[in-house]
Amino acid sequence: MKTIRFLIYPVLLTFLFVFASAKTDGSKETERLHKASNVLKEFGKMKESIPHQLLEEYNGIIIIPGMLNAGFVAGGKRGRGVAMVKLDNGKWSDPVFVTLTGGSVGFQIGVQSVDLVLVFRHKGALTKVKNGDFTIGGDISAAAGPYGRNSTASTDYKLEAEVYSYSRSRGLFAGVSINGSNLGIDKDANAKFYGSNITSQDIFETSGNNTDAVKLLKESLEAL
Repeated sequence: MKTIRFLIYPVLLTFLFVFASAKTDGSKETERLHKASNVLKEFGKMKESIPHQLLEEYNGIIIIPGMLNAGFVAGGKRGRGVAMVKLDNGKWSDPVFVTLTGGSVGFQIGVQSVDLVLVFRHKGALTKVKNGDFTIGGDISAAAGPYGRNSTASTDYKLEAEVYSYSRSRGLFAGVSINGSNLGIDKDANAKFYGSNITSQDIFETSGNNTDAVKLLKESLEAL
């Protein structure tokens, strides 16, 4: 009986991830941008949010709406979102579509939907990914981010981590480990939204996309 359970749960987990991916394929890029905007708006409504000082000093951000965190003993994560970096003029670049996948080992059961925000100290950590990928915790480590609304974040943090992680589930902050997860460029989504001849590095270097979804995302980030 135990053997059957261990065979069934990985199959169910794989099905959930495939199903989630299918929902955001094709013409869903604009929807993904709107969902990312909503994540930032919801973070802004919370009593303790991402410190404004952190967003001023750091130079890259990833927003993953509704990341699936699922498992039975051995777990996994799967999410699709967007990444942006600060340009030399202080404005945010156009969004690059990305994916986040990973596994974990430890006692866990069930499926959880988590909104995830990663804030990067150096934008090179994202722009150098180009059309490849890298592992969080291997190539670069993420730490749980400090909370606070004012400019000093009302914490003792010195804002020295390369990446700060924020996760939210059902309106509350939720602790989710992402070290060991793989961050990749969603080349298909970028091609469908921007055109097949553009690379992620090209997108990170520009801020000229004036579609309503991109403008709303940038406005939501500026307002956070």
